Amino acid sequence: MALHDDDTGRGATLAAVLAELKRGKAVPCYLLYGDEEFRLRDAALKITNSLIPDARDRELNLFVTDGEHEDVGALCESLITPPLLPGRKVLVVRETRLFQSKNILASLIAKIRERLEPDPDRAAANFMQFLALTELQLDDLREGGWRKIDDDFWQKIVPDEGGEGRETWLPRAVDLCVSRGLVPVKEKVDETERLERVLAGGMPEGNHLILMAEKVDRRKSLFKAVSAVGRILTFAKIKGEARQQQAVMEMAAGLLGERGKRLSSGAWAALGQKTGFSLRESLGAVEKLITYSAEKAVIEAADVEAVIGRTKEDTVFDLTGALTGRNLAAALRSLRELLDQGDPPLKIFSMITREIRFLLQAKLLLASGRMKAFSATMDYGRFQKSVYPSLKQGAGEREEQVDLVSQHPFVVYQALKNASRFTRSELAGYLEMLVRIDLALKSTGQEPRLLLERFLLAVCKVNVRAS
Repeated sequence: MALHDDDTGRGATLAAVLAELKRGKAVPCYLLYGDEEFRLRDAALKITNSLIPDARDRELNLFVTDGEHEDVGALCESLITPPLLPGRKVLVVRETRLFQSKNILASLIAKIRERLEPDPDRAAANFMQFLALTELQLDDLREGGWRKIDDDFWQKIVPDEGGEGRETWLPRAVDLCVSRGLVPVKEKVDETERLERVLAGGMPEGNHLILMAEKVDRRKSLFKAVSAVGRILTFAKIKGEARQQQAVMEMAAGLLGERGKRLSSGAWAALGQKTGFSLRESLGAVEKLITYSAEKAVIEAADVEAVIGRTKEDTVFDLTGALTGRNLAAALRSLRELLDQGDPPLKIFSMITREIRFLLQAKLLLASGRMKAFSATMDYGRFQKSVYPSLKQGAGEREEQVDLVSQHPFVVYQALKNASRFTRSELAGYLEMLVRIDLALKSTGQEPRLLLERFLLAVCKVNVRAS
């Protein structure tokens, strides 16, 4: 299959790259960029899995980092170091900053403004990129220092952005970064040049780099270096309702086909009504439908109604997923939507309590020594075949009825994976807190929304991986 060249240099389609990999041909570097985040991440996952098909090998030979922690020197050292296990070694850098320049400042500001409320962490990260590119200093902007930037100076540093509403978003962005103790990281030109040399011929065969970015400056010498030795894939947002629907149906058909399932015409119509055929939301819904349809081969409209709920965002998955991921912004957003749409606070409270209880039970199972075959990096299919049957049998032999083990295997799998984000003492403390909230909900006049928000804040405020 011939690669499809585009105007990015040595561009390619995802299908062509995967076909190459299937034939055993891999290149040193893959650059994936664009503003369609879901497709970009999906492509990175497929390329990674094609490079290292065995999940056990990925545990030791796959390394993932984010652009805000990007260290070009360390990246080069890792690229020239052979893998721990025989086979391929893959390094993935998400949201890399290596291809940024001042020509993306206007779009970067738009992202900052868009994300300030729903996703403050990403807004802060974007603002740090803005500072690095403009060479503004955070310390000079804090405590009202941003007011010293007049319109003339703004036009010099951001000529493509008018500065409208600067007094609204700029101080909020400064406060976000100051409160998080963020420090700008300056790109070292000599290290970038070293990376170019490594890509040109300094990597052992079998080592591969996957770079992911939202925006790139194609004039950068690094872009040209990647184009010379690797593959460049673009993922722009799909324009037009018909094209977007077609893209959703094609990707969904792939997910469904892997599990031997399909959606009826009525189910497709119901899915479109719920999600508007938004790529992220539609494919997320399809994954939920696959899981909860169990052995059914054909998913019907009634299944869509049962799993997705009244609207495209009104599901248990949204809130509990944000909670277990310790994503405060997403958790608060989901809570607000559920309450605004009329879900009773006690019902939401019960969902939250159930999730915390399952996480604690999962933590106890992991500590019991009975879960040696389980790995947080294993995929669901492998868990369902090799771990869950023995876990279920073990509970029966001990005449135990652990609440978690009696659930759908996907619920058990998710709880075991997510438990690693918490310590046992944390989860026990959260259950004690929920007991107090239960009492307050049922016997006092305190505002339910406030009580639930305080709990989400307590769980999500520590955004680190717990042991």
